[in-house]
Amino acid sequence: MTGIKLPDYLPAWMSDHVNTYLADGEAGHLWDATLGGGEGMLTTLLLTTKGRKSGKTLILPLIYRPSGDGGYCVIASKGGAPAHPAWFLNLQANQDIHLKVANDEFKAVAKIASGDERERLWTLMENYFAPYARYKAATDREIPVVVFYPA
Repeated sequence: MTGIKLPDYLPAWMSDHVNTYLADGEAGHLWDATLGGGEGMLTTLLLTTKGRKSGKTLILPLIYRPSGDGGYCVIASKGGAPAHPAWFLNLQANQDIHLKVANDEFKAVAKIASGDERERLWTLMENYFAPYARYKAATDREIPVVVFYPA
């Protein structure tokens, strides 16, 4: 995965996590959630998108859980900020996305969950990473629940 740019705004611990993940998917797959206010070691994937403004290839780690139907569920929380995260806006503009899950790398498509599916997946993710409840309370926007499927 050459030519990938880590976003400039990433904190050092996140950049370190991405670099570890890129070098060895097994070593980077689990992330110490205490760094983000959670507990324990949580599964993460690497999402690669194209910047909707810059056109640059960008990569970001996201906490995930299997969705139960062959997909990978993530939350577009941005810590409860009033606006959606850049990665979510990027994938809305361009579905040319790539995932790395442990050492598996593949093209993917994204689906935004809604209704009962969204509620089920939100509960799954909130039970996995408790700070999502705080993020939800901090914003008026509906935080998107996204499921990635291998293309």
